[in-house]
Amino acid sequence: MPKKYRAKSFNLHGLSGISDRTLDMHFSLYEGYVKATNDLTEEIAELRQDGAIDQEEMPAYSELTRRMGFEYNGMVLHEYYFSNMRREASARPAGDSWFLRRAEESFGGYDQWKTDFVSVGKMRGVGWAICYQDPSDGRITNHWTSLHEHGNVAGSIPILVMDVWEHAFLLDYAPSKRGDYIDAFFANIDWKAVDLRMQLDTMAHSSAA
Repeated sequence: MPKKYRAKSFNLHGLSGISDRTLDMHFSLYEGYVKATNDLTEEIAELRQDGAIDQEEMPAYSELTRRMGFEYNGMVLHEYYFSNMRREASARPAGDSWFLRRAEESFGGYDQWKTDFVSVGKMRGVGWAICYQDPSDGRITNHWTSLHEHGNVAGSIPILVMDVWEHAFLLDYAPSKRGDYIDAFFANIDWKAVDLRMQLDTMAHSSAA
């Protein structure tokens, strides 16, 4: 049986600078990605049920598989995005956070890292600004991902995800005010959630000690 994905719930109403109306619209869009992922999973499973993809089925199989990359990654990236925000968040990571340590090691300091991340978020076009951690050495880097599946860094772990598709802010900010939305996003980052995504990094260092 193909896996059935369920939309997750996120208690985010009352964020600073991101309206409940925007969140409700965004949650609905996210649920659409979950539904599309489930529909595609079933359609692909039907094509595979006889144990082979014949020549006549290959065009449909190829198109469904390509669409799956878009819908599935759209689902997962939204889950990362929603779960790295919270109400009454701290303006910056705590002094003992693993993220802060990695920002200092990788960029020379938190402010330098933030400048780079914000600059990625302000790039022209729609997409995602994502901070990844390389599990091989713990360093963090910031990257632009456009159509959910384009630009992901193979082998690296997303630790902070910011949606910069226009649907993430258009009800609250004009397209030319994306920077104001990014400021609002930073006012709502759950830095503890970011640190938890670096749990393997934390455990590795604890073992070494």
